[in-house]
Amino acid sequence: MKVNANTLRPGNVMDYNSKLMVVTKIEILTPGKGAAVIKVEMKDIKSGNKDNVTFRTQETVERVRLEQNDCQFLYKDEDGLHFMNTESFEQFKIDEDVIGISAAFLQDGMTVEVESHEGVPLGVRLPDTVICEIVEAEPVVKGQTATTSYKPAILDNGVKVMVPPFVEQGTRIVVRTEDATYVERAKD
Repeated sequence: MKVNANTLRPGNVMDYNSKLMVVTKIEILTPGKGAAVIKVEMKDIKSGNKDNVTFRTQETVERVRLEQNDCQFLYKDEDGLHFMNTESFEQFKIDEDVIGISAAFLQDGMTVEVESHEGVPLGVRLPDTVICEIVEAEPVVKGQTATTSYKPAILDNGVKVMVPPFVEQGTRIVVRTEDATYVERAKD
C-alpha cells in the first residue's frame, strides 16, 4: 500500500529496495530554505542491518500490511519458542532472537499478538505488563528509605530490575515488558 513518507511511524513495516524494513526512528527536518524532509532510521527484519534514508514529505513509500493473530505461548525448548494460533489451533515455532529481550517475560499459557507477513512471523507483542516474583533482593539499609533510591533485584525469570527499597525477596511485582522496569507491587 502506497503512503506518503510523512505518515510513517516507528514500528511500521515497509518494503524498501525489495527488503522488509521496520521503522525504528523518524525525524522531520525543516531547513531554513526549501521543503521539509523526513529522516527515517530503518532496520532490515531478516539481517538486522540498519539504514538511514531521507525522504521528501510528499514522496510515497510502500508500506506493508501485517497479519495479526492472537496466539498462546506454549513452551520454550532448544528449537525456539512454540506458539499456538487461538483460532486455527495451528502450532508454530519462532526463534527467540525475533522477540528479543522481551522473550524472558513469556509465561506458559500467555496470550500474545503475533505479527506475520506472508505466513512468516516477524514479531510478537506481549502484554504491556506482567506479574513476576522477586527471588533475590538486597536488604534495606536503614536511612535509605527517605530518598528515592532504587536497588537491584532479580526476578523469577532471571531478569534484573531496579526496585524501590521497600520491596523484598518473595514479593510479587508488576513489571513493564517493553523495558523491564518496575511499575508497582502486585495486588493479590
